[in-house]
Amino acid sequence: MDEIVSSFRPDLFQGKHVLVSGGSRGIGLAIARGFVRLGASVRASGSTEAKLAAASADPTNAGIVFARLDVRDTAAVERFVGEMPALDVLVNTAGISRPDAEWRMDAFLDVMDVNLNSVMRLAIAARPLLARSRGAIISTASMLSYIADTTVPAYCASKTGILGLTRALAHEFGRDGIRVNAIAPGYHTTEMTRALWEKPESARRIAEHSALKRWGTPEDLVGAVLFLASPAAGFITGVTVPVDGGYVTGNVAG
Repeated sequence: MDEIVSSFRPDLFQGKHVLVSGGSRGIGLAIARGFVRLGASVRASGSTEAKLAAASADPTNAGIVFARLDVRDTAAVERFVGEMPALDVLVNTAGISRPDAEWRMDAFLDVMDVNLNSVMRLAIAARPLLARSRGAIISTASMLSYIADTTVPAYCASKTGILGLTRALAHEFGRDGIRVNAIAPGYHTTEMTRALWEKPESARRIAEHSALKRWGTPEDLVGAVLFLASPAAGFITGVTVPVDGGYVTGNVAG
């Protein structure tokens, strides 16, 4: 993380307010830490009290305000965002997968609600504050926005939907000076992928398929998000940036 964050001016987000949904662990937490390191006031949401308590107790998370939010609840999202005094950057990282179970409609709809619908809920709720600051939204797509995994049809559909929603929001919110982009992670060492990276054979196979011959870490995504939220990306909107070590561009048959 030090090398990544030191690439940016240390006060880049001084005085800025950042909201990270799904920021109590994994990718979202790494991103929240990155913004704090560059001077931002960061609020990170989580889905359970247990996750929030664990994150709050970790001294490396000093400076992040953790709060519970059910991103499936429109009224709760509106109240949560409405309590914020200001907002400059919204980062959508809340996400779940239900391998194999997503072929059942109840699981399919739940994954879609968390992964895709919540982005729309948060964007609409945050629009007035972001318009005031001429801020930015960065959402989380996936390498599965481009390739298939038959064990997680809802995850594939929801993350593919992020691409289209990002483009639509960019053009609608652009009139308010709000930029909207996304990142598309590949295989990163998170809780969601633990079953793969803990097994030597699957870990090796995935690493070998990537152009960089390794797994990504949550920290590998931080620099892309900080860049997209910064003035350096001031004329970039409506795009999704792959951060997958070249996995998707590899030869799938190989």
